[in-house]
Amino acid sequence: QVQLVESGGGSVQAGGSLRLSCVGPATIFSSYEYSLGWFRQSPGQEREGVAGIASDGSTTYAGTVKGRFTVSRDNALNTLYLQMNSLTLEDTAMYYCAADRWVADRLSSHEYFAWGQGTQVTVSS
Repeated sequence: QVQLVESGGGSVQAGGSLRLSCVGPATIFSSYEYSLGWFRQSPGQEREGVAGIASDGSTTYAGTVKGRFTVSRDNALNTLYLQMNSLTLEDTAMYYCAADRWVADRLSSHEYFAWGQGTQVTVSS
């Protein structure tokens, strides 16, 4: 069973920044087969794809975060990152990382099998 562990969430004022991290097994970060994604979910809302990154480093972003968020991965540290800048109230959510093989749509939650437990991000005015 793949275990992913997120960290880095917290409370921040609008306009501020946070960096989320997700640590996973080396088998994921060393394999060309795996893509990784960041998702978020607010109460009563569907889980939304935020950003995804393939093994070759190619990235995909949701329109709502493009230009503000940056997804990256450090394969040597088995860690996925999400740098979030210019945060707004609408970014408040539980953030999850996910991984799976042969992902076609990196922003679709249906593509991913392995999930972390989530880390809460709260943006206040």
